[in-house]
Amino acid sequence: MRVFEEEQRFNQVWLIVLILVSVFIPLIIIVITYLKDSNTFTVNELLLTIGSIVLASGVIFVFKLSTRIDEKGIHYKFFPFHWMYKCIQWNDINKAHVRHYDALNEYGGWGLKGGALWNKEKGKAINVSGSIGIQLELKTGKKVLIGTQQEKDAKNVLANYRTKIDHNV
Repeated sequence: MRVFEEEQRFNQVWLIVLILVSVFIPLIIIVITYLKDSNTFTVNELLLTIGSIVLASGVIFVFKLSTRIDEKGIHYKFFPFHWMYKCIQWNDINKAHVRHYDALNEYGGWGLKGGALWNKEKGKAINVSGSIGIQLELKTGKKVLIGTQQEKDAKNVLANYRTKIDHNV
């Protein structure tokens, strides 16, 4: 049987520019303040502050969405929230299709979204960029959307496993 695998990270140009601007402005202010009056804080405090700002702003680049579709079902892992793959087995899925969505309006943005704080009827979304996702409607009535950058491949593999869903209805 056919297997679909995809890994995505937060690597959008607009996001990188936004993070760089939000890092460099405070760093410039801190360094200028220190250069004007070196008694403001010690060298260790300066280095610790700079390191903390750089480290905190770089955390977003650790996040990774991994998706795998195989004969068992649809697996996803959104590291660092999920250390192991979560598996939605074919017999738990009522419907599965690829669709376009509006991350901001439907789910409140990108990341691990959904639940009590946002548009509950849309369900949960796990995404890092774009506007294409694998929409799952589970037999429990829950909905899960997993973002993808590989629309054509995702459609093809879902079509390949369509019989696994149809036999379980």
